[in-house]
Amino acid sequence: MNVLVVDDSADQRHLLRRYFELAGCDVVVADSAESAITAYERLTPDLAVVDLILPGMDGWALTARIQADRPECAVAITSVLDAGDYPKAVAALPKPVSRASVRELLANTASKWAVL
Repeated sequence: MNVLVVDDSADQRHLLRRYFELAGCDVVVADSAESAITAYERLTPDLAVVDLILPGMDGWALTARIQADRPECAVAITSVLDAGDYPKAVAALPKPVSRASVRELLANTASKWAVL
Protein backbone atom coordinates (compact mmCIF):
# COMPACT_ATOMS: atom_id res chain seq x y z
CA MET A 1 0.00 0.00 0.00
CA ASN A 2 1.31 3.45 -0.95
CA VAL A 3 0.72 6.10 1.70
CA LEU A 4 1.24 9.84 1.37
CA VAL A 5 1.73 11.58 4.72
CA VAL A 6 1.27 15.37 4.73
CA ASP A 7 2.27 17.21 7.90
CA ASP A 8 4.34 20.33 8.46
CA SER A 9 5.86 18.94 11.68
CA ALA A 10 9.04 16.93 11.08
CA ASP A 11 8.38 14.92 14.26
CA GLN A 12 4.85 14.00 13.15
CA ARG A 13 6.03 13.09 9.64
CA HIS A 14 8.72 10.83 11.10
CA LEU A 15 6.30 9.20 13.56
CA LEU A 16 3.59 8.60 10.96
CA ARG A 17 6.13 7.31 8.44
CA ARG A 18 7.45 4.84 10.99
CA TYR A 19 4.00 3.59 12.04
CA PHE A 20 2.88 3.05 8.44
CA GLU A 21 6.18 1.39 7.49
CA LEU A 22 5.84 -0.97 10.46
CA ALA A 23 2.41 -1.87 9.06
CA GLY A 24 4.03 -2.82 5.75
CA CYS A 25 3.26 0.33 3.75
CA ASP A 26 5.45 2.26 1.34
CA VAL A 27 5.45 5.85 2.55
CA VAL A 28 6.16 9.21 0.95
CA VAL A 29 6.11 12.32 3.15
CA ALA A 30 5.38 15.93 2.32
CA ASP A 31 5.72 19.02 4.51
CA SER A 32 3.12 21.12 2.69
CA ALA A 33 0.06 20.79 0.48
CA GLU A 34 2.05 22.02 -2.49
CA SER A 35 4.75 19.37 -2.05
CA ALA A 36 2.01 16.75 -1.55
CA ILE A 37 0.46 17.68 -4.91
CA THR A 38 3.84 17.30 -6.58
CA ALA A 39 4.28 13.91 -4.88
CA TYR A 40 0.90 12.49 -5.88
CA GLU A 41 1.39 13.65 -9.45
CA ARG A 42 4.42 11.30 -9.59
CA LEU A 43 2.93 8.37 -7.69
CA THR A 44 -0.51 7.00 -7.05
CA PRO A 45 -1.14 6.82 -3.32
CA ASP A 46 -3.75 4.41 -2.00
CA LEU A 47 -4.09 6.53 1.14
CA ALA A 48 -3.29 10.16 1.93
CA VAL A 49 -2.99 11.16 5.58
CA VAL A 50 -3.52 14.92 5.72
CA ASP A 51 -2.92 17.33 8.59
CA LEU A 52 -5.33 20.26 8.53
CA ILE A 53 -3.05 23.05 9.70
CA LEU A 54 -0.46 23.47 6.95
CA PRO A 55 1.50 26.47 5.66
CA GLY A 56 0.12 27.89 2.41
CA MET A 57 -2.76 25.74 1.19
CA ASP A 58 -4.48 24.23 4.24
CA GLY A 59 -5.57 20.63 4.77
CA TRP A 60 -9.21 21.34 3.94
CA ALA A 61 -8.26 22.62 0.48
CA LEU A 62 -5.73 19.82 -0.02
CA THR A 63 -8.31 17.19 0.89
CA ALA A 64 -10.73 18.60 -1.70
CA ARG A 65 -7.93 18.70 -4.28
CA ILE A 66 -6.89 15.09 -3.66
CA GLN A 67 -10.50 13.94 -3.84
CA ALA A 68 -10.91 15.75 -7.18
CA ASP A 69 -7.55 14.75 -8.68
CA ARG A 70 -7.26 11.22 -7.27
CA PRO A 71 -10.76 9.97 -6.39
CA GLU A 72 -9.39 6.43 -5.94
CA CYS A 73 -7.15 7.64 -3.11
CA ALA A 74 -8.63 7.30 0.39
CA VAL A 75 -8.05 10.36 2.59
CA ALA A 76 -7.61 10.22 6.35
CA ILE A 77 -7.48 13.43 8.37
CA THR A 78 -5.02 13.84 11.22
CA SER A 79 -5.20 16.88 13.46
CA VAL A 80 -5.35 18.19 17.01
CA LEU A 81 -8.58 19.96 16.10
CA ASP A 82 -11.96 18.56 17.08
CA ALA A 83 -12.99 15.75 14.73
CA GLY A 84 -16.26 17.60 14.12
CA ASP A 85 -14.23 20.23 12.24
CA TYR A 86 -12.64 17.71 9.86
CA PRO A 87 -13.62 17.77 6.18
CA LYS A 88 -15.42 14.77 4.75
CA ALA A 89 -12.92 11.94 4.46
CA VAL A 90 -12.74 8.15 4.64
CA ALA A 91 -11.28 8.20 8.14
CA ALA A 92 -10.07 10.31 11.04
CA LEU A 93 -6.74 9.83 12.77
CA PRO A 94 -6.81 12.36 15.63
CA LYS A 95 -3.54 13.40 17.25
CA PRO A 96 -1.79 12.14 19.24
CA VAL A 97 -1.49 9.27 16.80
CA SER A 98 -0.51 5.85 18.11
CA ARG A 99 0.72 2.76 16.31
CA ALA A 100 -2.54 1.04 17.30
CA SER A 101 -4.64 3.82 15.75
CA VAL A 102 -2.68 3.52 12.49
CA ARG A 103 -3.22 -0.24 12.45
CA GLU A 104 -6.93 0.27 13.15
CA LEU A 105 -7.17 2.81 10.32
CA LEU A 106 -5.54 0.35 7.93
CA ALA A 107 -7.72 -2.52 9.09
CA ASN A 108 -10.84 -0.42 8.53
CA THR A 109 -9.88 1.15 5.21
CA ALA A 110 -7.48 -1.26 3.51
CA SER A 111 -7.36 -4.53 5.41
CA LYS A 112 -5.69 -6.46 2.61
CA TRP A 113 -2.53 -4.37 3.08
CA ALA A 114 -2.54 -4.11 6.88
CA VAL A 115 -0.13 -6.10 8.97
CA LEU A 116 -2.07 -6.81 12.11
